[in-house]
Amino acid sequence: MRCPFCGHPEDKVVDSRESKEGEAIRRRRECLACDKRFTTYERIDEIPYMVIKKDGRREKFDRQKVLNGLLHACEKRPVAMAQLEAIVNDAEALVVESSEREAKTRAIGELIMRRLGQLDKVAYVRFASVYRDFKDVDEFLAELKELR
Repeated sequence: MRCPFCGHPEDKVVDSRESKEGEAIRRRRECLACDKRFTTYERIDEIPYMVIKKDGRREKFDRQKVLNGLLHACEKRPVAMAQLEAIVNDAEALVVESSEREAKTRAIGELIMRRLGQLDKVAYVRFASVYRDFKDVDEFLAELKELR
């Protein structure tokens, strides 16, 4: 934050409160160089993170949707919830760290499959069978052979 009067990069917050509408935080600041006061408003960044689906559609990234897919793949498997949360965090980080605020589902799915392959081979195959949408048994067997 630079002072709008002198351009100095440092200031101190003199007063902070919620705006009347409750949608922003109003801060009174005082420049440490020229001692003039100015007001800033802070708002939450509400631009959603997006995923680009295989067919080109875009939809909002949904942590719960990723976690549900992992829970389904790991059902009755010895995979801890903390491990699944770590995978979801990595998938979310992939989207959040993207400069365009979006990522392709292919990149997210590959990341998840790589991590599942390290944790549990059965969960990996379950997830891959849904994610890769195998058309026949030969495709499924080819994936199993590659896994071995």
